[in-house]
Amino acid sequence: MYKALFCLLFSFISICTGWSQILPKEGRMLNYRLIGFELPYISGDGKYKIEIADGNYDSEESFKNNIIKTFSVNKKRFIAEVPYWGKQYTWRLVTFNKDHKEIKDSLHHFGTILNPEMDTAIERLRIIQAAKNHKDALVFLDKNKGLYNMSGQPVWFLPGNIFLKVDVRDLKLSPFGTITFLVKDQAYEINYDGDILWKGPDNGKVSGDSSEHYHHEFTRLANGHYMILGDEGLRWTPELIAVKDCKTLKAIDNKIANNYPDIHKSMFGTLIEYDEKGNVVWDWKSSCYFVSSDLIYEDSAKPQTKKFVDVHANAFYFDEKRKVIYIGFKNISRIIKIKYPEETVMDTYGEIYKPGVPKTGNGLFCGQHSISVTHAGDLLVFNNNLCCAGPSPFPPKLMVMKEVADAGKSKLKKCWEYQCTTDDNGATNNNFHALFMSGGDVKELKDNSLFVCMGGTYSKIFILNRNKEISWSAIPEVYLQTEKRWSALPQYRANIIEGAADIQKLVLGGRN
Repeated sequence: MYKALFCLLFSFISICTGWSQILPKEGRMLNYRLIGFELPYISGDGKYKIEIADGNYDSEESFKNNIIKTFSVNKKRFIAEVPYWGKQYTWRLVTFNKDHKEIKDSLHHFGTILNPEMDTAIERLRIIQAAKNHKDALVFLDKNKGLYNMSGQPVWFLPGNIFLKVDVRDLKLSPFGTITFLVKDQAYEINYDGDILWKGPDNGKVSGDSSEHYHHEFTRLANGHYMILGDEGLRWTPELIAVKDCKTLKAIDNKIANNYPDIHKSMFGTLIEYDEKGNVVWDWKSSCYFVSSDLIYEDSAKPQTKKFVDVHANAFYFDEKRKVIYIGFKNISRIIKIKYPEETVMDTYGEIYKPGVPKTGNGLFCGQHSISVTHAGDLLVFNNNLCCAGPSPFPPKLMVMKEVADAGKSKLKKCWEYQCTTDDNGATNNNFHALFMSGGDVKELKDNSLFVCMGGTYSKIFILNRNKEISWSAIPEVYLQTEKRWSALPQYRANIIEGAADIQKLVLGGRN
């Protein structure tokens, strides 16, 4: 008897536990229309039917009269899209017995949140050229704080009051199906539901300040660690320029700060690697490189007692297989190649400054905003093309460059480039220098085509193959109510989720 009661109790607990894992959770308000369903109490070898109704219903008749979507499934976990924001939905599972008669599960409920930033009458991703391929991809827009399908419809947005009315940068998918981004000098990792999973310590252990000043780029690595660009502020005085041991720079700067009230701090990029607990496991300070480099001659007419140029680190790429890191510095049009974890500078790509010699440029890229490595091992750069003295006659370029050994040294050889175009009324003038002063990036996709965000004031987004044929293009826009017209909505960067496997990992994995 006791054995029978125990078995009955165990079965009851098991059923309740299974039912408690149904996703989406009962009554939950969701920040997405691309819904991940999970039904752990069904077997994986049967055929099932899902019915979804528009509205919140508890009666069979009301539910049946408002069904908007019915589809067959044969898995415990699957993805389905609902059509509207700000709506309540009711759904249920229908199974079949051996006689093929329907067995209807109880009704479940969820809703989608109405977010004004997802209102396509206010902000939109206008499709210029419909997708020829990559039709199932999804695109992150950081200014919009949302995820869009290739038809320009938003399917997810960044939730949470702490992210309202703030600029979001580098919004993208991690290798673990989570989402990472930067907000107000802070780095976050969240899951699909918007729950914060990790936050940068920002304790100044690397910078020596009260903050690490996170900026521009934040990436979760394949080993589970986190890598972020930061800044270190230093006053470049004769005392610092004479320092031989770069590890003492911050201490000397703090000691002599009162002696130079008119010298403002120059910000020199740092790169920090954290483990999952927020411990610094590796870091690199560009000041250690620049203090003994040619940077002092960047302006040959400038007294050395004045501040150095703001080098403006704005991008990095960690080639984890080759243990090499590339860091880009916009204001000096330079890319530095570092050996990891030794921190050794392996190569410098850009103009080398000489005393008394005017700047001439490096002849390849200027004011670049993103760097990465192609599948073939070449350097891929979004070149903002900013070196013209007056208004630039050309918009940005995409450049593929090969590292070539030359007499024991390495240099870059251009092997492919593409001149971006403004073929749309989103660019209101030809002052490309002003339009593309900041922002923009390019990434290689699995089929070797390129995903591009032109950034700046005109943020056209497109996919381009190596034959320079565009297979999809769109432009983010905002409606200016006072002027009764649409205007280009500037983006910092855009990112893409190109495969079904990555979409499933995002939508179905790591959710509450």
